[in-house]
Order: sequence, then structure tokens, then C-alpha cells
Amino acid sequence: MPNLKEVRTRIASVKSTQQITSAMKMVAASKLRKAQTGILQLRPFAQKQKQMLQELSSGADSADSGNYSLQRKGNRLLLIVFSSNRGLCGAFNTNIIKQVNTIAADYGNAAKSDDFALITIGRKASEYFKKQGFRILESHDDLYDNLNFDNASVIAEKAMKFYADGQFDKIQFVYHQFRNAVVQRLITEQFLPVEPVAADEKVKATVSEFIFDPSKEEILEELVPQILKTQFYKALLDSYASELGARMTAMSQATDNATELLKDLKLTYNKARQAAITKEILEIVSGAEALKNR
Repeated sequence: MPNLKEVRTRIASVKSTQQITSAMKMVAASKLRKAQTGILQLRPFAQKQKQMLQELSSGADSADSGNYSLQRKGNRLLLIVFSSNRGLCGAFNTNIIKQVNTIAADYGNAAKSDDFALITIGRKASEYFKKQGFRILESHDDLYDNLNFDNASVIAEKAMKFYADGQFDKIQFVYHQFRNAVVQRLITEQFLPVEPVAADEKVKATVSEFIFDPSKEEILEELVPQILKTQFYKALLDSYASELGARMTAMSQATDNATELLKDLKLTYNKARQAAITKEILEIVSGAEALKNR
């Protein structure tokens, strides 16, 4: 049976932890409302844009679409990895790291091949893959501090330039797709080249219905990069909302666990206190009996 002082110290420690996890849960929940609204409003627009981009690319040659739909035969891969800047969000970052390691396994030890590189968004991914010796072209750990379309567009433009210049044959996102506060789906999504839609008659008919004014070349030159930037921004908002959802869930579970642990500790404390009182009573009674029989 532990002594009362030890149990009181543990109770105070657990209460302190419970207050921290509860506060972090409330902060994450507050930020999640705004983040959730942002991604849910953007997603239908981004999905429709992506569908239009695929249809336009299916009906355009590589020159029309700025080479972004050009399917290359090489195996040079650039991964854009979306993680978080902070921990305490469950398996959020661990799942990202595992997924990248799985993909990188095809490129040798620690993916030191020139055919494989990373752009990391979030400090957790940057720190881990740097320690592991991965080839990191750029790290943007401060992007979440000022999350907006303009800042995201700068990174998207760099990735698009890497592809247009022929440095990589394929660019993919690795991120969590936000479903709700409890469910975040880890996915690997192709960014470039633009994936063509199935070449059936229905799609061909849809593509042929586009009327371009001004010229097709002028529209695609302006429209395709803008759609690609929106796709990057959508992935960023998905990842940010998923992080907040994962943190809120993790902190909620931690708070519940602390509550259960406090119950057990208080029960242990009461038992220890009762045992101490009983022991003192027995000592007093024994002393009184000893004096009486003297």
C-alpha cells in the first residue's frame, strides 16, 4: 500500500496533466471549426476544377496544357509531404512518416537516390527526414503560421517548375484527407502529371463541348496553373484540418484517461487513508489496554 504523500503527489500531477490536455482539446476544437469550414467550402470547387482539368488535358496536347499533362516514362519522383509543426496529435505524423518510408523503399537506403526527393510541409516531417538522410529540396515549416492561398501558390509554382523543367517525372502529395474530427484518411495523390480521365465516348463528348474564347491556348495557359495551385491549397487545408481533428481527438482521449486515473488514485488514497486511521486507532486502543492492565 503506497503512503499518502506519494498518492497525493500523483493526484496533483495527473490533475495538472488533465488541465493541460483539456485546454489543448478546447483550443484544437476552436481552431477546427474555422479549418473545417474552409476545407468543406473549397473541396467541391476544387473537385470540379480537377475534373475540368482532366477533361481539358485529355483533349489537349502537352504544349496546350503547359506540359503538365505530359506522361513521362521515367521514375523520378518528388513527394510533397504534409505533416504538422507540433506533436500531441496521435498517430498523425507517424502515419505520414510510415507512408513516405514505404514509398521510399523502392529507391534504396534512406532514399538517397537522385531519382527521389521531398518537399516537406511541417516541422515534424522536416526534422525526421533530415535526420534520416533523405534528399529534401525545400522545407516550409512556417506555412501553417500564415495559411493562405498566396503563400501556398508560391510553393505550388516551384513544384510545377520542377516538373516543367523535367527534373521529375511525377509529383505526388502525401497527406491526410479530412473527413470529420475523428476520421482522417491518409492518401497519396498524384499532383503532376495531370491524370487523364477514361477515354470513353462519354468523356470524349464532354471534352468536345468546350467552347474557347479567347483562344484555347490563352485560356489553358492561365487556367491550368491556377487549377493546380487550388489542388495544392486543398491538400494543405485538408492536412491542417486533419491535424486539428487528430489533436482534438487525442487530447480528448488523454483527458478521459486522466479522469479515470484520478478515480483510481482517489480510491487508492482513501483506502490508504482509511488504513492509516485504522492503524492509529488500533495503536491508541492497544496503548489504552496496556495502561489499564498495568
